[in-house]
Amino acid sequence: MAYPQNDDHDDPVQGDQLKSIVQRIERLEEEKKTIADDIKEVYAEAKANGYDTKILRKVVALRRRDLDERREEEAILDLYLQAVGESA
Repeated sequence: MAYPQNDDHDDPVQGDQLKSIVQRIERLEEEKKTIADDIKEVYAEAKANGYDTKILRKVVALRRRDLDERREEEAILDLYLQAVGESA
């Protein structure tokens, strides 16, 4: 693995740059945790209103995907189900 180096041969790592990178990662990790907590709250709200959160997660995942990919996957799934004797 190559290590970043500067012109000072005694210090192979630039402390200020590394510190900045670490701080940015820490800030983004904290933002990610905050967003994850917000999402949990929305799912809890949905559950409190009688929605099935397992199905709701599937709906969100499906909406994230390309429509043509979803249709192709559904067609293959239907084909496979028919092949094993399950009707779709």
